[in-house]
Amino acid sequence: MSRGRAAARFWLRRPGLMAAVAVLAVVLLAAFFPGLFTGRDPLSGVPAERLRGPSLHHLFGTDQLGRDLFSRVVHGAALSLKATSLAVAVGLVAGSALGLAAGYVGGLLDDALMRIADVLLAIPSLLLSLALVTALGFGTVKVAVAVGVTSVAGFARIMRAEVLRVREATYVEAARSSGSRPLAVLLRHVLPNASGPVLVYAAVEFGTVVLAVSALSFLGYGAEPPAPEWGSLVSGGRDYLATAWWLTTLPGLTIAATVLAAGRVSRALDGEAKEASR
Repeated sequence: MSRGRAAARFWLRRPGLMAAVAVLAVVLLAAFFPGLFTGRDPLSGVPAERLRGPSLHHLFGTDQLGRDLFSRVVHGAALSLKATSLAVAVGLVAGSALGLAAGYVGGLLDDALMRIADVLLAIPSLLLSLALVTALGFGTVKVAVAVGVTSVAGFARIMRAEVLRVREATYVEAARSSGSRPLAVLLRHVLPNASGPVLVYAAVEFGTVVLAVSALSFLGYGAEPPAPEWGSLVSGGRDYLATAWWLTTLPGLTIAATVLAAGRVSRALDGEAKEASR
């Protein structure tokens, strides 16, 4: 069987995964190339068209200022994914560094870093991110940093576990015996072979981080109005639930679809990683 036929059979047997990949592809295209989906200005509106329902002219309807909601959701993808990517990067880099040091050095450093991780895990993530963003101030970047810090402990624990496994491998012992410096062994042998599960965990965290960033934006800690961030779009329509349901429902469904799609793709990646490790 050719590789193309095998790949086609793999995807046809997983329609849910195909749909999830398609949703994420559309969201990424909207974030980087919003002009592919809409040519309307998300910040300007027509007062005469305020609170119009979904139609062919306005797919998601209009808001209280006559702005096209579909355009605002499309352009809001860039802000929301920017914050999500930065938050995952903060957790990945900081957590991996701490886990790498704890697992490879061991001893008192390992105990100290893991106790810090335990404290972070003991605090509810939303509460911790709220405390951090209150201290840092409002804005998309600060929300991303706050959410990223809450995920550091999870990355650190996974990286530490993988380092403890890899550092006893034969090729690592051979590198040490050959006289390689500890830093060279760490960067050339331990880190590359321990990073796989950590990267899979980053994919798993993506959907959770989208939800956390949207929650903080909903509470008013994200980008300042009139910037179209997904969470703030849901928040902005709360006063019009009785008369304009689309203002909260359609951006909310966009967030839900993105989170569910990211979760489905991450589960597939996790399954592939487990199969490869057997």
